[in-house]
Amino acid sequence: MFNYKYLSREHLEGFDNYKYMAIDTSPLSVYVMHPFWNRVVELFPRWVAPNVLTFAGFLLTVLDFLLLSYYDYSYYAASAPAHNETVDPLEPLNGHSEGIPQPLWFALAVFLFLAYTLDGIDGKQARRTQTSGPLGELFDHGLDSYSVFFIPACLYSIFGRLDFSIPPIRMYYVMWNLLLNFYISHWEKYNTGVLFLPWGYDFSMWASTFCFLWTGVKGTVFYKRYAFGSYTLANVFEWLIYATGVFTNLPVSVYNIYKSYKLRTGKMRSPSEALRPLWSFLSVFGVCSLWMHYSARLPDYDLRMVFLLIGTVFSNVACRLIVSQMSNQRCDAVNWLLWPLVLAAAVSLALPQHELAAFYAVTALIVAAHIHYGTCVVRQMCDHFRISCFHIKQRSD
Repeated sequence: MFNYKYLSREHLEGFDNYKYMAIDTSPLSVYVMHPFWNRVVELFPRWVAPNVLTFAGFLLTVLDFLLLSYYDYSYYAASAPAHNETVDPLEPLNGHSEGIPQPLWFALAVFLFLAYTLDGIDGKQARRTQTSGPLGELFDHGLDSYSVFFIPACLYSIFGRLDFSIPPIRMYYVMWNLLLNFYISHWEKYNTGVLFLPWGYDFSMWASTFCFLWTGVKGTVFYKRYAFGSYTLANVFEWLIYATGVFTNLPVSVYNIYKSYKLRTGKMRSPSEALRPLWSFLSVFGVCSLWMHYSARLPDYDLRMVFLLIGTVFSNVACRLIVSQMSNQRCDAVNWLLWPLVLAAAVSLALPQHELAAFYAVTALIVAAHIHYGTCVVRQMCDHFRISCFHIKQRSD
C-alpha cells in the first residue's frame, strides 16, 4: 500500500548530489533562538533520531488544532456572553459551541513553543549525530508546509467569527496569504538554489505563543475592542498578516531571484520555467476561491474543514515543489489533486443539494492522497539511502 514509487531515478540521483544552502539573517533567530537551541539540543541523547524531534513538534501543532476543534469547532466560543471567563466548559454557548477552558490557552502556548523549539533543534541534532542528509530536510520542510495552516486556524479561535472579528471568507484569504508566504520562499530556492529564511517565521511563532498566553490571562474578552476608530484588533491582525506576506516577503523573494540572474549564481532558468511552480499554487487557489464565493454554504457551514482542505492540498503542492528543487528536477505545472477538486466544485455548484457530500468526499480523498504521498516518498528515500527515518543505525568505523 505504501510502496508506490513517486520518485523517479532522476529524482534520486538529484538527491544524491544535493547540498543544503540557507541564509538566516533574522536578529531574533541569530542572536536569541540559535544560542537557546544550542543549549536545548544538548539535553537530548545522541541516540534520538532528528526526525523524531521533527515529527514530535509537528504532532504538537496538530494537538493544538485538535483540542480547539473539540472545544470550539465552529469558532463561536469567543463570542459567548461571558467570553470564556466564567462559563462551564461543559455548558453549550448560544447553541453554537462549547466554551474553551481558560487553562487550555496556557497548554496551547506551551505546546506551540515546544513545537517551535523542536523544529529549531532537529537540524542541530542531525549535525550532532552526523546524520544530516536530504531526507531530514525534506521531512522537516514537508511537515512545515502542513503546519502552516494549523497555527492560524488555532489563532482564529481567539477572535471567533462574530463580534469584533473578521468574517470567515476574509479569514479564508488570510490563510491563503500565509500559505503563499511559505510557498514563495521555496519558489525562491527553486530558482536561486538558496533558502532565504524569512524573518517573519520566528516573530510569528513568538507572537502566536504570546497571544495564547495573554488569552489565558485575560480571556478572549480582551480582544473585543477597537484598536482605533472603527477598526478592531482582529482587523489589525488581518493587516499584519498581509503586511508580512504579500507586501514584504514576496518583493524580497523577487529581488533575490532577480539578483541571482544578474550575478549568474542561481539556476538560470528561462522565465517560463522560473514561473512554472506558481501555476500549481495559483490553480488550486483559483478553484478553491471560486468554489467558496459561489457556494451555497461554504465556508460558513464548516470553516474548520475548509481550512483542512486547503491546508492539505497546499501541503501536497509545496512538498512536490520541495522535492523538485532539492533533486534539481523540473517542477510540475499542475498538481493532479486539482482535478478531483475541480470535479467536486463543479458538482457542488451545479447540484447544491450534493455540495456537502462532494466537499467532505474530496477533503477525505485529498487528505488520504497526501498522507500516501508523504509516506511513500519517505520510505523510498529511506530505501535509497539505506537509513531509517526514526532510528539512527549503528555504524562500524
